[in-house]
Amino acid sequence: MATESSEGEDEGKVTGGNPVLIVEDDLREMGKKAAWSVSSCKPGNGVSSLRDDNLETYWQSDGAQPHLVNIQFQKKVKLQLVVLYLDFKLDESYTPSKISIRAGDGFHNLKEIKTMELVKPTGWVYLSLSGNDPRETFVNTFMLQIAVLSNHLNGRDTHLRQIKLYGPRPNPIPHQPFHFTSREFINYSSVR
Repeated sequence: MATESSEGEDEGKVTGGNPVLIVEDDLREMGKKAAWSVSSCKPGNGVSSLRDDNLETYWQSDGAQPHLVNIQFQKKVKLQLVVLYLDFKLDESYTPSKISIRAGDGFHNLKEIKTMELVKPTGWVYLSLSGNDPRETFVNTFMLQIAVLSNHLNGRDTHLRQIKLYGPRPNPIPHQPFHFTSREFINYSSVR
């Protein structure tokens, strides 16, 4: 099984958004390690617009719903947080209103792990991938798919301005402020 999340789908509602991207120090951005693809796009508004760190550009779908963003990794990664930048004030009917997040080993076995309803989001929207159990803090997966199921005002195509993926920062020693890389330093990092 590709996920370490709860078995049932988890649905929530998100209102608003944060104008500034704020992420905890113990998380790292994982999107640069992935191959990104989309189900469709208008010319000039492709998948590269999702990752260019420019809030003025956006991916625009071109086709029937659901609109899909596929994120594939070469090896299994731990993902904890998906952060989207959406702007209802600029995009209106192009703004997603319902999003599904799916995880799996590939296209053949994707499983829905989270469904979120978005109410007029403007800014960074944080979608946690942790399950209901406190021990389930991340999803361990080869592939993540973000599906836009519906848009505000019954819009057909969608705009997503940015997507960031965060996973836990690897640290071999819990509560250790320094991240040693050699085994010798790790051995002498604590007093016995």
